[in-house]
Order: sequence, then C-alpha cells, then structure tokens
Amino acid sequence: MENIFLDNTSIISYSSNNYEKNNFSAISQIKLSQGTETIEWLNTYGIKYQDEYKKVIYQNNLDDFLIKLLSDEEHPNKVILLDNLLFITTRVLITESRKLDSEQMVFIVSADFLWSIQEKHGDYFNWIRERLEGNKGIVRKKRADYLLFLLLESIIDNYQDTYEENAVLSADKLNSTHIKPTPEFTSLVEQRKQELFNFKKATMSLKDTIVKLEKIEIDGFDVKYFSELKEQTNNLISNIDFELQELESKINLIFSIQGHRLNEVMKTLTILSVIFIPLTFLAGIYGMNFEYIPELKFKYGYFILLGIMVLVTIASIWYFRRKKWF
Repeated sequence: MENIFLDNTSIISYSSNNYEKNNFSAISQIKLSQGTETIEWLNTYGIKYQDEYKKVIYQNNLDDFLIKLLSDEEHPNKVILLDNLLFITTRVLITESRKLDSEQMVFIVSADFLWSIQEKHGDYFNWIRERLEGNKGIVRKKRADYLLFLLLESIIDNYQDTYEENAVLSADKLNSTHIKPTPEFTSLVEQRKQELFNFKKATMSLKDTIVKLEKIEIDGFDVKYFSELKEQTNNLISNIDFELQELESKINLIFSIQGHRLNEVMKTLTILSVIFIPLTFLAGIYGMNFEYIPELKFKYGYFILLGIMVLVTIASIWYFRRKKWF
C-alpha cells in the first residue's frame, strides 16, 4: 500500500526564485517545511491511505487530530481550525461527462504548505502547475493561502465553464420556438433541471466553505482573497436560478398548451353532442312501439321529419356561431 501511496503522491516546492517538482521513493522523504520562504504543495490521489497519512502527520509534527479527520472517508463540508493549520473538505463535481459525478477533496493548509488529497485521478489544476513552473503571474511570490485561493477558483471556473457549455447545448434543444407538449420534450427539460440542481448544490456547498474561510484567523493566512470567490459563486448561483425559472416557465407553458388542446377537444365534442341531442330526441319519439302514432301513416312524414332535423341542426349551428363558441 505504501508504494501505491507514493506513486500517487507528488510535491511541488517553490519560492519567488526557485521551483522544484518531486516524487518520492519513501514516506520519510515527505518533508513539509514550516517557517521558511519555500512553499510546498503536496498532492495525493486517493483517500484510503490511512497508515501512510498517519506517518506523514507524525514525521512533520502536524496536529494529530488530522488522523481522526482523515479516517472518515465521507465528510460533509468542513473548515476546521487546528494547531496553526486548516482542515478543509468539500465534495466537488466531476464535470467530464453529463452525469456530473462527485468526489471528496481535502485541503490541509498552513501559511507555508498545502496538502491536497483528491478521491480520484484528474483535476482542474494543471494551469496552476504550469504557472508555478513558468513563474507566470504572482503565485510564486505569494504564500499557501493564495495557492488555496487559486485551487478553489479553478474549481469554480470549471463549474462556470461547464455550466455555460451545457447551457448552450440545452438552449438549442429547449428553444422556446421548439416547445412541444410531448414526453420527449418534457424529459429533456427535467434532465436539464436535474443538472442545474446538481450544479447549484455543489456551488452552494463550495460557497459555504468559502464563507467559513472568510472568518478564519490564522497567522500568515490572508482571507481577503476569498471575498472574490464568494462573489463568483453568487453570480453562478444567480445564473442557475434564472435558468431554473426559465425551465419552470417552459413546463408551465407545456401544461397550458396541453390544457388548451384538451379544452378545444372538449368544446368540439360538447358542440357535437348538443347538436345531436335534439335529433336523438326526435328519433327516440318515432322509434317507440306505440300502435297509434299519427305521423307514422302520413305519406310524407319521413321527409318532413328529416327536414325538421336539418332545420334544428342549422339553427343550432347558427346559434353557436352567433355566440362565437366556434
């Protein structure tokens, strides 16, 4: 298990003038410096290496309560202040497919290092690694708090990009001019609503984490960066809520169209019924089996009855048209 842990763990050490990326052949090589100019970003893929985590924590003199926290594989969102470091955990959407699975992500942060633990391989942070390596921007001039800001910002940006990409695809399928009261169209609307609910849940979860980070007081940890992240999450949540309202309006419109069509069918059936009721009445009278019905022996009785029926039909239609019932 130790070899697997080491294969899935790497460290980037950087300062304003230096950059170094390393893998490990032994856990004893994992040293997280504190109180120096060098910042370390330790990254691990996988959350089941409990014994290995314990060794890293002990040999770097980190708060041993981390052992208890890391032993729980499923966390709600947490921001816990420990001995001069933070334990942060959140669930993050995996946006490579429309299924929008999620993974647990843990950050252990002090002023001098950041340890990110991800449940699954792959992340949204390659651009940050490239900026560190190429010394682009100000990231190598900042402490670990700024690195945490960039990691969280990358997650939010990925949410935003994926949301906008899916919104464009859904807009083509769910265009207002193409609204049809069919099960297929309704299914597309409900599918998009479920996607938006997943996005909103993940974004609100991340926002709660950021709000907690704003209130943290720790030496060498500047919380000013997180106000910007909170605004980004608020904007994304507002966009999601607006689209949810649009989808709800489309569903209501579908129900209105279906109700209108049903009313038209019922109106047609009602008019036909009203027209045929008096005709049925006349036919019923002369269909009775009484022996003495005067009109039965009248030579032109049949034609007279047909004429009366035609007149009744014409009169009914004229009346309905006058009332503008059709």
